[in-house]
Amino acid sequence: MPNPYFKRRRALPPQPSSPPPQGERTLRGSIVKFTFRNDENGYTIAQFEPEETEGGARKGEKIVVTGTLEGVTEGDSLELVGQWTVHPKFGAQFALESFRQVPPATRAGIRAFLGSGMIRGIGKEYAARIVKKFGEETLQVIDSEPGRLLDVEGIGPKRAETIREGWREHREVAEIMAFLQSYSISATWASRIYRQYGNGAVRVMRENPYRLAIDMRGIGFKSADKIAQSAGIAHDSAERVRAGVLHVLRESASKGHTFYPFDDLTAESTELLGIDDPARIRQATVELCKKEGEDDLADLGGAAARAGGPHAVAEKLPEGDKAVYLAGLHFAEKNVAAYLRSLLETGKSIPRIDAPSEIERFEKDASFELAPHQREAVRLALRGGVTILTGGPGTGKTTTVRAVIAGLCRHRVAVALCAPTGRAAKRLSETTRMEAATIHRLLKWDPKKGGFSYNASNPLRADYVIVDESSMLDVSLMHQLLKALPPTASLLLVGDVDQLPSVGPGNVLRDLIDSGAMPVVRLETIFRQARRSLIVLNAHKINSGEFPMLVDPEADAKGKPDFYFVDRDEPEEALETIVKLVRDRIPKSHGLDPIGDIQVITPMHRGVLGAANLNQRLQAALNNDPRTLVHGSLSIKVGDKVMQTENDYDRDVYNGDIGVVASIDRVDHFVRVRFDRRVVQYAYGELHELVLSYAITVHKSQGSEYPAVVLPVHTQHFVMLQRNLLYTAVTRGRKLVVCVGTRKALAIAIKKADLARRFSGLRQRLRR
Repeated sequence: MPNPYFKRRRALPPQPSSPPPQGERTLRGSIVKFTFRNDENGYTIAQFEPEETEGGARKGEKIVVTGTLEGVTEGDSLELVGQWTVHPKFGAQFALESFRQVPPATRAGIRAFLGSGMIRGIGKEYAARIVKKFGEETLQVIDSEPGRLLDVEGIGPKRAETIREGWREHREVAEIMAFLQSYSISATWASRIYRQYGNGAVRVMRENPYRLAIDMRGIGFKSADKIAQSAGIAHDSAERVRAGVLHVLRESASKGHTFYPFDDLTAESTELLGIDDPARIRQATVELCKKEGEDDLADLGGAAARAGGPHAVAEKLPEGDKAVYLAGLHFAEKNVAAYLRSLLETGKSIPRIDAPSEIERFEKDASFELAPHQREAVRLALRGGVTILTGGPGTGKTTTVRAVIAGLCRHRVAVALCAPTGRAAKRLSETTRMEAATIHRLLKWDPKKGGFSYNASNPLRADYVIVDESSMLDVSLMHQLLKALPPTASLLLVGDVDQLPSVGPGNVLRDLIDSGAMPVVRLETIFRQARRSLIVLNAHKINSGEFPMLVDPEADAKGKPDFYFVDRDEPEEALETIVKLVRDRIPKSHGLDPIGDIQVITPMHRGVLGAANLNQRLQAALNNDPRTLVHGSLSIKVGDKVMQTENDYDRDVYNGDIGVVASIDRVDHFVRVRFDRRVVQYAYGELHELVLSYAITVHKSQGSEYPAVVLPVHTQHFVMLQRNLLYTAVTRGRKLVVCVGTRKALAIAIKKADLARRFSGLRQRLRR
């Protein structure tokens, strides 16, 4: 068994100079505090307390360590190998070359190690009691004789078992970390791998490394391939080629495609595998279409996967595309088309409604006259079947929906309102004054069955379903919704088709509109009240390819417009401006809460103006709470704004939900997050589901509105600058939008209107 505390040596960039003592040195001690962590490359600056006098620092004094310390938390005992350097500004530092975790040997070291919260069930108080009882033998007792923990005051059978399990998990995770590091794979995956495979994790990774790429989202084929090649799996083995092809299919799905053309699949697979033999790729694809495994029912977290089906499906589509699908996506797309055709063809359960009379009554009650296109939309929707309503901000989608609901409710039609995200559902509820839910909550996830409670065999008790923010619907979620509708139900899809498409695979709303299979009404007239808003006017200008009207807040003396542009050429200057806007200027001028009301939205995750760096800077500026937890690459404090990054059906929290860290339990290893009025609990090993959300990407902002939005628009984000991305970001602001950056970047985004094609067969299937 490899030493679970061993860490692979890593090369660092050359250091400026080396004071005495020169040459490679070895230090032993413990991590006291992390002062900086770069989420993008893992570079870390930490305070380290050596056990012996070293490099001018006396025993017990803290020194600065720089380098990569993945998988390490505060309180860890380490043996470091590196060299002393002198930073021109910060002085003597120890530049890390390699490290290994070591069990502490002294009473003080053991007490600090256990009190750091590393072992579930032990905090500072219990650590002191246990060390007082067992002294230097403490770790041996926990490892070999955990029953003796019952002799410690305050520890009963339940806590003793928690400590025993926590210690075993710690040792297993340390072994996984050592295994991953030996192949230069990030050790931050260790906890997740342990939860996936349990005590046999290292054995699983050795026997079939490609399971990592298949089972663990985020660990790519190349990482698994490093292990496989070292284990002696042949470069051209059938197992490796199948894994490579499957990886390319999964990557295509992560980019929004429901299928991938066979020629593209072949080209990318041969490049990835380094095998210039298309026949091998064809054979692997055929085998994946036959080989039994789990259906990849995208975005159901694997919980609803069914064993026994093929991994992939190949099909020639009506327009000639040679399409290869992940099996779950093929199943979803095919059934979405079938369900929609059925809804269009069957008789409707809603009564015959006199639309003109209902429109007249609504206009009288609301003291408002609908525009011609709004009336047409209401007429079509009240007829039943499937109807699509699309349009930009300020064009009256909400008023049109209210008119439809008024007519339906007057005829006692059972209406269900829903949206893909919690914020969108909340907004729909506020504007219609009716209960609205997310689609996931409407369908009611059943953890015991691993599926939704409402489905084809137990349909929703609704005659008419209205879905807002339908541009966010991916093919899998659309499938789950449609199969839960009664056969005679009607459906109204409302959304802005010009926004970014769904994060998940598919291009559902655009495909339905382009198919011509169902009635579509597009609202284009901006109402007079909405014309007072620069947010609305500029959103339409951007969507039309026109340069927006810009107001400089420094020069403005005419009240408070709701759209500003702040010129900042340098990324660092833009960053500092954004921090000041969020922390000081917007709260002062508009009376908004910097954490709850202001959202920074950025095109990319990386870079100076990317979400990762913005979050670090904004966290430091907005939250000075001392209660901090560093776990893997995540550093969070009580009071931090965080976002759920994947659908967690068992906890009833979903991708894009934003909450606030309510508490950190260092003894039992839990973090509690408040989402609106609910508190959700996460074990430390589940924190990969959360990220800081002071700043989020435009894709993550879909379906949400915020009182104020701050948007960096800079040429640093050149590859992501495009019209629909800018349009989507601007339309997220309800009361205020402030763009910070360069007019050149703004012009680039507006000019770049070519939409990246998403490979989807839904439009073709509906045209049959």
